[in-house]
Amino acid sequence: MQDILEKAKKIKLVIFDVDGVLTDGRIIIGDDGQEYKSFHTRDGHGMKLLQLTGVEIAIISGRSTKTVEHRMNSLGINHVFQGKRVKLPVFEQLIAELNLQPEECAFVGDDWVDLSIMSRVGLAIAVQDADSVVKKHAHWITPSNGGHGAAREVCELIMEGQGNLQDQIERHF
Repeated sequence: MQDILEKAKKIKLVIFDVDGVLTDGRIIIGDDGQEYKSFHTRDGHGMKLLQLTGVEIAIISGRSTKTVEHRMNSLGINHVFQGKRVKLPVFEQLIAELNLQPEECAFVGDDWVDLSIMSRVGLAIAVQDADSVVKKHAHWITPSNGGHGAAREVCELIMEGQGNLQDQIERHF
């Protein structure tokens, strides 16, 4: 675990996939064609706390929905890329804009489309219920499934590695 915390110490940007990572992967479509997703509130709180420590957060998703746009706006996440079935060019553009090196980035994924970025970042993370191939390419696997607190665990891992998790906890007393 110490080597994972050492990797976390260097992270300046955490990138999350959406379906299967920030959600449980299910897509609910109403009679009117409206798409619905379920997000865990603790994941959102963790993402806000991580941003307070100075770590940037980005979203790169293969699908595009207003639901994700609304959720990310509510969390103050400015780097949101949807409808990107090929994710690597978006990653390369983003780190160039933010003047970051790949080893300063973490990526959280669950399926094969995430492997291109996971193979390049300093900290590749898979959620507990990720595809088995993805898990083999991860440096760390979250204890929880996607959409069930996995993103919060990622945020806490990064904060722990950077030595500010306890400060964030103490803010709530």
